[in-house]
Amino acid sequence: MSELDTERTEVRVKLPRYQKEAWIEDAEEVGMSQAEFVRTMVQAGRNELGLEGSGGAGEDASEEPPSEGVDPRGGGLEDRVLEVLRREGAMDWDELLEFVAGDVEDRLDEALGEVQEGGLVIYSGRDGGYVLTDE
Repeated sequence: MSELDTERTEVRVKLPRYQKEAWIEDAEEVGMSQAEFVRTMVQAGRNELGLEGSGGAGEDASEEPPSEGVDPRGGGLEDRVLEVLRREGAMDWDELLEFVAGDVEDRLDEALGEVQEGGLVIYSGRDGGYVLTDE
C-alpha cells in the first residue's frame, strides 16, 4: 500500500451564488454531496490538464474511488470497499475506515452548515450540542 495522508482538511472557495446553486443542482442530479461533487470535478479537471501525478506522496493523494453507482445514502459501500482495496492493497480497519468514513464526515459538516445557515439549527454550549431553533 502506498503511504497517503488521508487526514481531511477544509478548503473554502468564494464564488458567485448562481454558480454554487448550479453546483448544488448538478450534485443532486448525479446523487453526490456537494463536497464529493467538487472533489470529483476538480480531479477530473486535473486529469484533463495532465496533472494526475501532482498530488504528492509520489502519487495522486486526492484521488478517491469513482462515484458512479455509489448510493449517497449508504448503499454501494461494498463496492467502495472493494475499489479501495483493489487500488491500495491490504489495509487495516482504521485505514479502511478513514477512506469510507471521510465522505460521511464531509456530508455531515456540509448538512450542519446548511441548516445553520438556514436558521434551522444552532450550536448551544449551554444545551451541550446542536439544537433546533424555533423555526
